Amino acid sequence: MQKQVTAAEVVSRLRSGMTIGIGGWGPRRKPMSLVREILRSDLKDLTLVTYGGPEVGMLCAAGKVRKLVYGFVTMDAIPLEPYFRKARESGALEVTEFDEGMFEWGLRAAGMRMSFLPTRCGLATDVLARNPELRTIASPYGDGEVYVAMPALQLDVALVHVNEADQLGNTLITSADPLFDHLFARAANQCFVSTERLHERFALDESTARFNYFERYLVSGVVHAPFGAHPTYSNPDYGWDMQHLKQYNASAGEEGGWQAYASEFVMCGEEEYVRKVGGSERISKLPLPIF
Repeated sequence: MQKQVTAAEVVSRLRSGMTIGIGGWGPRRKPMSLVREILRSDLKDLTLVTYGGPEVGMLCAAGKVRKLVYGFVTMDAIPLEPYFRKARESGALEVTEFDEGMFEWGLRAAGMRMSFLPTRCGLATDVLARNPELRTIASPYGDGEVYVAMPALQLDVALVHVNEADQLGNTLITSADPLFDHLFARAANQCFVSTERLHERFALDESTARFNYFERYLVSGVVHAPFGAHPTYSNPDYGWDMQHLKQYNASAGEEGGWQAYASEFVMCGEEEYVRKVGGSERISKLPLPIF
């Protein structure tokens, strides 16, 4: 019943070669404290499944990624993640790029324990040409429809970041954009959650229970990680740190840029990381982006 763990304990349960789904969306509510713990580990040959942001670039720069399954990789205001771009252009990793709707359908199929789900997404596009392993399927009814048979994106592990959780594994995503984190949790054999605030046990009512998007039986462990999404944003708690993201982006154009960035901001540990990026007071005041 007690599911509180440390980030180091989460990573100790992971293995090289695993397929890991990372929740969030671009620079939005990424479980960056858990990603940094992976960066400090010996894990390698990972398959990442994600609507990608800076976590993809960092893990690629560190040589942790063998294959990437994705809908996009971006930091929004910085359109193309720099270290992902380097890895992609050099041919350093195997990739499977899906339409965003197909990607969602693959997560849903895995969560429903289906081998595939039919969809119109991807029809008459180069997604099929670039992914010749994809198949179409004809409707068994009289309508004559042909669909893409989107295969399930089955995950060994999902990592997601939430606003609040309790030690039993209940979670609350109070963000205005809950995104697809519940689908990652359902698609995975194990789901580990990092949270801004940790409670002993929730006492939910009708006004708060609606923010509980997936059941606690899906959660294998909960990590208390205040500011654990930084430098991405965790609405409504704090916005993205565009100053830091620009610094990270610029490092990709410098000789030894990744090694310098990792030495300063990854290998230091989380408490020191928060101090180096300006402290809890600065992070908590980062403005939310307006779209």
